[in-house]
Amino acid sequence: MSTHSESNSRLAALSLAALGVVYGDIGTSPLYTMKEVFAGTHHPVPITPDNVLGILSLVLWSLIMVVSVKYVGFVMRADNRGEGGIMALIALASRQAGDDAAKQRFIMLVGILGACMFYADGMITPAISVLSAVEGMEIATPAFSHLVVPTTLVVLLGLFLVQRRGTALIGGLFGPIMVVWFATLAVLGLIKILEAPDVLAAVNPIYAFHFFTRNGDLAFLALGAVVLAVTGGEALYADMGHFGRRPIRIAWFGFVLPALMLNYFGQGAEILHNPESIKNPFYLMAPDWLLIPLVFLSTAATVIASQAVISGAFSVSRQALQLGYLPRMLVQHTSESEVGQIYLPRVNWTLMIAVMALVIGFESSSRLAAAYGIAVTGDMVITSILSAIIFNGLWGWSRLRTIAVVSVFLSVDLGFFGANVLKIPAGGWFPILMGVIIFTVMTTWKSGRQLLYKRLKDDAMDLEPFIEAISAHPPTRVQGTAIFMTPNPHGVPHAMLHNLKHNKVLHEQVVLVTVKVEDIPHVPGKERVTVQNLGHGFYRVTVSYGFKDEPDLPHELEACADYGLQLDVMDTSFFIGKETVIARRDSEMAFWREKLFITMFRNADSVTNHFKLPPNRVVELGAQVAL
Repeated sequence: MSTHSESNSRLAALSLAALGVVYGDIGTSPLYTMKEVFAGTHHPVPITPDNVLGILSLVLWSLIMVVSVKYVGFVMRADNRGEGGIMALIALASRQAGDDAAKQRFIMLVGILGACMFYADGMITPAISVLSAVEGMEIATPAFSHLVVPTTLVVLLGLFLVQRRGTALIGGLFGPIMVVWFATLAVLGLIKILEAPDVLAAVNPIYAFHFFTRNGDLAFLALGAVVLAVTGGEALYADMGHFGRRPIRIAWFGFVLPALMLNYFGQGAEILHNPESIKNPFYLMAPDWLLIPLVFLSTAATVIASQAVISGAFSVSRQALQLGYLPRMLVQHTSESEVGQIYLPRVNWTLMIAVMALVIGFESSSRLAAAYGIAVTGDMVITSILSAIIFNGLWGWSRLRTIAVVSVFLSVDLGFFGANVLKIPAGGWFPILMGVIIFTVMTTWKSGRQLLYKRLKDDAMDLEPFIEAISAHPPTRVQGTAIFMTPNPHGVPHAMLHNLKHNKVLHEQVVLVTVKVEDIPHVPGKERVTVQNLGHGFYRVTVSYGFKDEPDLPHELEACADYGLQLDVMDTSFFIGKETVIARRDSEMAFWREKLFITMFRNADSVTNHFKLPPNRVVELGAQVAL
């Protein structure tokens, strides 16, 4: 009985935590969605009873189709050992592709494009969310209108500055604040619905259908604003590894979806009753005495939504780094108990500059809304494409069944995406520009690393003949252990050849260590290390990590003792090749991309820091490599 009670308590706690982390983005969409549909800068819809009911029906059924059916019903079942998100989806789809190089390349390119859309979304979400909340000051009193942008910048600056201290302290407040937020959404909406219950007719999807038949092109263009209601839906899948499927589903169906729909329908009732309220229907639903407290609550909710996006950017960046899509960079842990709480300075400051530039450049949430949709809808399309590969390849669905289900998803996704493509001149160019830049960086790093590895492998001697030659004509062997880091476990590391050439000695024990990152989130500790005795004092050690594991090489090497390889860190030297990469014009890569790769390579975090090697035991030996 107590076990059952503890299980229910844990489920309730996880569901509460999910409210704070998973639903911040989609939970703050009511701040601006209806306003953008009827009063936005991009083809506003005329206010008539039929149009209001049609839009409400579109919002409701978009949430049901995209979030409830697609993400909760299908995509969340495509987990990589419990983990979700774009990197887990890439890993699952790549596993299905097997040795098909063309298919692997397609999956890699599409997946990276999805990650780029995630980053672009991560730049826009904090800007539009906090701006839309602070704009409530204008409703309270127009005299505050000139303070909206400066106040937004101050709030965002504080948010980014606090990242290095970790989110554990404010993280404990996320769930309770979002409970108050969603309860407020529901109550405000319910009061207005009771005043005009006719809006509940929009539950019938026929109103959405009639909206399209009456309005034609305008109805299609309206999708560009309606999609704002589902932004953040992808977070259900991305954060699945933190909370599990069940708590996320319980929070969605039990609290979040009902609260959102009550608020949207309440705004619809307010607009029908008072068309003037369209300038900001969310705030104008509230009584005057509640406006200022509501501005503070909305700002807190949008800060939480922004925090979840920033934390997600840190997490995706570390996974991309592990999988070889980004250069090594400093990763700091901000919690002793929660391994997922990390801080990446470069990502944090890059995001901060981009977010603040958006606020200064666009100045209002309405202008930013034009830039918002294309990143989200692009990510939705990519998720559907990768899901099709998993449904057919890993789940064993027939091609006909896969096409039938994914076609439904894509018809919705592409409709939203097409409507947002038309907003490119009004701001949609920003996520596209960011996506192109990030895509170029990630593909250049991946291709450059592969080309560098190929050059090093082509120039390397085979290991086994080298060991036989050493045994036949042994050089001087000195006490201790030398560990050589190498990506090629079957070749002689350049650092070893340089050491032998210049110092004319080898250590008693020579250990070649290769680190591999598997396409799973975590590799169990007992499975991380394999040791092969090559004879004559040579050992080959392979250390495997999952793409969410934290590298700590000295700690992993302690497990070598179980295989008969004793390593005393204080009597061990770590030899690392320090390559100087040179561009050349007749290479497989474009010359400008070689230059970009070399710049990133020079500025990447050191191997010593990345693998937590003891700095006083590391020896770097240089070599020149022409790409």
